[in-house]
Amino acid sequence: MSRVTKVAALALAVASLVALSGCAQDKLAEQYRAGSGKNYIAGDGSITEVAVANRGAAIDFSATDLDGKPLSSAALTGKVVVVNFWYAGCAPCRAEAKDLEKVYSQFANQGVAFVGVNVRDSAETAKTFNETFGVSYPSVSDLDGKVQLAFSSAVAPNAVPTTLVLDKKGRVAARVLGRLASPTILSTLVAEQVKATS
Repeated sequence: MSRVTKVAALALAVASLVALSGCAQDKLAEQYRAGSGKNYIAGDGSITEVAVANRGAAIDFSATDLDGKPLSSAALTGKVVVVNFWYAGCAPCRAEAKDLEKVYSQFANQGVAFVGVNVRDSAETAKTFNETFGVSYPSVSDLDGKVQLAFSSAVAPNAVPTTLVLDKKGRVAARVLGRLASPTILSTLVAEQVKATS
Protein backbone atom coordinates (compact mmCIF):
# COMPACT_ATOMS: atom_id res chain seq x y z
CA MET A 1 0.00 0.00 0.00
CA SER A 2 1.53 3.32 -1.05
CA ARG A 3 1.91 6.30 1.27
CA VAL A 4 -0.80 8.20 -0.65
CA THR A 5 -3.21 5.25 -0.30
CA LYS A 6 -2.49 4.99 3.45
CA VAL A 7 -3.11 8.72 3.93
CA ALA A 8 -6.36 8.50 1.96
CA ALA A 9 -7.49 5.49 4.01
CA LEU A 10 -6.66 7.27 7.27
CA ALA A 11 -8.53 10.38 6.14
CA LEU A 12 -11.57 8.27 5.26
CA ALA A 13 -11.49 6.55 8.65
CA VAL A 14 -11.26 9.89 10.49
CA ALA A 15 -14.12 11.35 8.40
CA SER A 16 -16.26 8.28 9.19
CA LEU A 17 -15.62 8.65 12.92
CA VAL A 18 -16.50 12.35 12.80
CA ALA A 19 -19.72 11.58 10.92
CA LEU A 20 -20.69 8.84 13.36
CA SER A 21 -19.94 10.99 16.39
CA GLY A 22 -22.20 13.67 14.92
CA CYS A 23 -25.04 11.13 15.08
CA ALA A 24 -24.38 10.35 18.73
CA GLN A 25 -26.85 12.95 19.99
CA ASP A 26 -29.44 12.25 17.29
CA LYS A 27 -32.45 10.69 19.05
CA LEU A 28 -33.65 8.85 15.94
CA ALA A 29 -30.17 7.42 15.37
CA GLU A 30 -30.06 6.30 19.01
CA GLN A 31 -33.43 4.58 18.58
CA TYR A 32 -32.19 2.85 15.42
CA ARG A 33 -29.05 1.59 17.17
CA ALA A 34 -31.16 0.38 20.11
CA GLY A 35 -33.44 -1.52 17.73
CA SER A 36 -36.61 -0.09 19.31
CA GLY A 37 -38.31 0.37 15.93
CA LYS A 38 -40.70 2.99 17.32
CA ASN A 39 -39.89 5.52 14.54
CA TYR A 40 -40.82 8.68 16.43
CA ILE A 41 -39.20 11.17 18.76
CA ALA A 42 -40.97 11.08 22.11
CA GLY A 43 -41.44 14.28 24.06
CA ASP A 44 -40.36 14.44 27.67
CA GLY A 45 -43.68 15.55 29.14
CA SER A 46 -42.41 19.09 29.67
CA ILE A 47 -45.01 21.82 30.09
CA THR A 48 -44.71 25.27 28.56
CA GLU A 49 -47.15 27.96 29.66
CA VAL A 50 -47.32 31.12 27.57
CA ALA A 51 -47.97 34.44 29.33
CA VAL A 52 -50.97 36.36 27.97
CA ALA A 53 -48.74 39.17 26.71
CA ASN A 54 -46.67 36.70 24.67
CA ARG A 55 -49.44 34.71 23.00
CA GLY A 56 -49.61 36.62 19.73
CA ALA A 57 -52.37 36.03 17.21
CA ALA A 58 -55.08 33.40 17.28
CA ILE A 59 -54.29 30.18 15.47
CA ASP A 60 -56.25 29.84 12.24
CA PHE A 61 -56.78 26.28 11.04
CA SER A 62 -59.31 24.22 9.17
CA ALA A 63 -59.48 20.54 8.35
CA THR A 64 -61.89 17.69 7.75
CA ASP A 65 -62.86 15.39 10.59
CA LEU A 66 -62.76 11.62 10.29
CA ASP A 67 -66.39 11.56 9.12
CA GLY A 68 -65.66 14.04 6.33
CA LYS A 69 -67.17 17.07 8.06
CA PRO A 70 -65.35 20.42 8.13
CA LEU A 71 -63.92 21.62 11.44
CA SER A 72 -62.21 24.98 11.88
CA SER A 73 -60.81 27.29 14.51
CA ALA A 74 -63.45 29.85 13.51
CA ALA A 75 -66.21 27.45 14.65
CA LEU A 76 -64.51 27.17 18.06
CA THR A 77 -64.17 30.90 18.76
CA GLY A 78 -64.93 31.80 22.37
CA LYS A 79 -64.14 28.31 23.69
CA VAL A 80 -61.08 26.96 25.41
CA VAL A 81 -59.73 24.37 22.96
CA VAL A 82 -57.47 21.40 23.66
CA VAL A 83 -55.64 20.18 20.55
CA ASN A 84 -53.91 16.80 20.73
CA PHE A 85 -51.53 15.64 17.96
CA TRP A 86 -51.46 11.86 17.71
CA TYR A 87 -51.39 8.74 15.53
CA ALA A 88 -52.47 5.16 16.14
CA GLY A 89 -49.03 3.50 16.17
CA CYS A 90 -47.67 5.89 18.81
CA ALA A 91 -47.40 4.07 22.16
CA PRO A 92 -47.59 7.26 24.30
CA CYS A 93 -50.68 8.31 22.31
CA ARG A 94 -52.38 5.04 23.24
CA ALA A 95 -51.28 5.40 26.86
CA GLU A 96 -52.73 8.89 27.26
CA ALA A 97 -55.96 8.44 25.27
CA LYS A 98 -58.11 7.59 28.29
CA ASP A 99 -56.67 10.52 30.26
CA LEU A 100 -57.56 12.92 27.46
CA GLU A 101 -61.08 11.50 27.30
CA LYS A 102 -61.41 11.85 31.08
CA VAL A 103 -60.50 15.56 30.95
CA TYR A 104 -62.77 16.06 27.94
CA SER A 105 -65.70 14.57 29.88
CA GLN A 106 -64.87 16.74 32.88
CA PHE A 107 -65.04 19.99 30.89
CA ALA A 108 -67.48 19.16 28.07
CA ASN A 109 -70.24 21.29 29.63
CA GLN A 110 -67.97 24.22 30.48
CA GLY A 111 -67.32 25.72 27.05
CA VAL A 112 -64.27 23.55 26.34
CA ALA A 113 -63.71 21.76 23.03
CA PHE A 114 -61.22 18.99 22.24
CA VAL A 115 -59.78 18.29 18.80
CA GLY A 116 -57.54 15.37 17.95
CA VAL A 117 -55.16 15.94 15.05
CA ASN A 118 -54.16 12.66 13.46
CA VAL A 119 -50.84 13.19 11.70
CA ARG A 120 -50.30 9.85 9.98
CA ASP A 121 -53.20 7.41 9.65
CA SER A 122 -56.00 6.70 7.23
CA ALA A 123 -59.44 7.74 8.43
CA GLU A 124 -60.40 4.10 9.08
CA THR A 125 -57.30 3.43 11.21
CA ALA A 126 -57.89 6.61 13.19
CA LYS A 127 -61.57 5.74 13.72
CA THR A 128 -60.64 2.27 14.95
CA PHE A 129 -58.20 3.83 17.43
CA ASN A 130 -60.90 6.17 18.75
CA GLU A 131 -63.38 3.31 19.12
CA THR A 132 -60.82 1.08 20.84
CA PHE A 133 -59.78 3.74 23.36
CA GLY A 134 -63.20 5.34 23.85
CA VAL A 135 -62.29 8.73 22.38
CA SER A 136 -65.53 10.62 21.79
CA TYR A 137 -64.29 14.08 20.79
CA PRO A 138 -63.65 14.79 17.09
CA SER A 139 -60.36 14.15 15.34
CA VAL A 140 -59.25 15.63 12.04
CA SER A 141 -56.94 14.12 9.47
CA ASP A 142 -53.75 16.13 8.90
CA LEU A 143 -51.80 13.99 6.46
CA ASP A 144 -50.82 17.11 4.52
CA GLY A 145 -49.48 18.79 7.69
CA LYS A 146 -51.53 21.99 7.29
CA VAL A 147 -52.87 21.98 10.86
CA GLN A 148 -49.38 21.35 12.26
CA LEU A 149 -48.07 24.20 10.10
CA ALA A 150 -50.75 26.55 11.43
CA PHE A 151 -49.36 26.04 14.96
CA SER A 152 -45.68 26.19 14.04
CA SER A 153 -45.46 29.98 14.35
CA ALA A 154 -46.69 29.90 17.96
CA VAL A 155 -45.64 26.86 19.99
CA ALA A 156 -44.81 24.08 17.60
CA PRO A 157 -45.97 20.50 18.23
CA ASN A 158 -42.40 19.14 18.09
CA ALA A 159 -43.21 15.59 19.18
CA VAL A 160 -46.07 13.16 19.01
CA PRO A 161 -48.04 13.27 21.16
CA THR A 162 -48.22 16.97 21.86
CA THR A 163 -51.19 18.60 23.59
CA LEU A 164 -51.89 22.31 23.23
CA VAL A 165 -54.37 24.39 25.23
CA LEU A 166 -55.81 27.40 23.42
CA ASP A 167 -57.37 30.28 25.30
CA LYS A 168 -60.83 31.67 24.49
CA LYS A 169 -59.28 33.92 21.83
CA GLY A 170 -57.72 30.97 20.05
CA ARG A 171 -54.13 31.64 21.16
CA VAL A 172 -51.77 28.97 22.46
CA ALA A 173 -51.72 29.23 26.26
CA ALA A 174 -49.91 25.98 27.11
CA ARG A 175 -48.14 22.99 25.57
CA VAL A 176 -47.46 19.53 26.94
CA LEU A 177 -44.67 18.02 24.85
CA GLY A 178 -45.06 14.24 24.94
CA ARG A 179 -47.37 12.02 26.97
CA LEU A 180 -49.45 13.56 29.74
CA ALA A 181 -47.98 12.40 33.04
CA SER A 182 -51.41 12.75 34.65
CA PRO A 183 -54.89 13.94 33.66
CA THR A 184 -54.66 16.36 36.60
CA ILE A 185 -51.99 18.34 34.76
CA LEU A 186 -54.25 18.92 31.77
CA SER A 187 -57.27 19.59 34.01
CA THR A 188 -55.31 22.33 35.77
CA LEU A 189 -54.18 23.95 32.52
CA VAL A 190 -57.71 23.87 31.11
CA ALA A 191 -59.31 25.17 34.33
CA GLU A 192 -56.95 28.16 34.30
CA GLN A 193 -58.17 29.13 30.82
CA VAL A 194 -61.84 28.52 31.68
CA LYS A 195 -61.49 31.00 34.58
CA ALA A 196 -59.36 33.52 32.67
CA THR A 197 -60.93 36.75 31.51
CA SER A 198 -58.28 37.79 28.96
